[in-house]
Amino acid sequence: MDLNIMASKAAKVYQSNLKVEAVLLGGSVSRNWQDSYSDIELFIFWKEPPTDEDRKMPITELAGDIIDFYPYEEEEWSESYVVEGIKLEISSFLTNSIKGIINDVVVSYNPDVYKQCLAAAVYDGVMLSGEELIKQLKKKVSQYPDELSIAMIKEYMFLGNSWTNRAALLHRRDWLMLYKVMTDVQTNIMGMLSGLNKQYVHHPAFKWQKQTLESMSLVPENIFKRLEFVFMGEPSAALSELEGIVQEVYRLIQRKYPQINIASVIDRSLFLRPEHEKG
Repeated sequence: MDLNIMASKAAKVYQSNLKVEAVLLGGSVSRNWQDSYSDIELFIFWKEPPTDEDRKMPITELAGDIIDFYPYEEEEWSESYVVEGIKLEISSFLTNSIKGIINDVVVSYNPDVYKQCLAAAVYDGVMLSGEELIKQLKKKVSQYPDELSIAMIKEYMFLGNSWTNRAALLHRRDWLMLYKVMTDVQTNIMGMLSGLNKQYVHHPAFKWQKQTLESMSLVPENIFKRLEFVFMGEPSAALSELEGIVQEVYRLIQRKYPQINIASVIDRSLFLRPEHEKG
């Protein structure tokens, strides 16, 4: 079954509960990025807390098989199940909770990646029911503030102390830690570029990296293939490529936001743990 058709079918079942104020389709399907491995992500906004029965009723109505069913935690109820071979990921929030989370991002400029993901879901999401609420939420996230952009850059511009050990790790062929460091730096690059391009982060691990980078305008040239080479290329050349990308991203930040004092960060990113002379 087509994922959009299944999403609409599920939304009708959820909306039949009078406690439900709106249903939003998120994830790769809402961005037209889906492939044969994609699932359906639905965000359910409730007027009052759902009971376990409220949450399980749609699964029963859709003849679904439960994979996970989690209790309320961190302002969210979540579950996943399979219907006709399609996995559905459900995230439920009280309407007041989602409004508060969005305010934290666009009014308080909180760069927290999980809250950003919810702002991104609203920004890119497809309304399946609850037009009034969804329009209200979309209006709230329609403008990405400069202050949030700067907060994101500051959150991710420090690469961490382990980055200074990169030459030593390469020399020792300490691959596990080296590639962990390189992965962390790529994550920081994605965070800085998200802020620089005023894009809400749509996944805490920066999933769909290729599509995300292709949607950005302020990026180093040929950025995806170069970041891909960091993992696929010969380690010494890959590390050198990553070092170059970091400096290019910093230059983009300097041009866009000269008020950010990034000089010391650049110096730190260039520093290498010293090698002792053999005695």
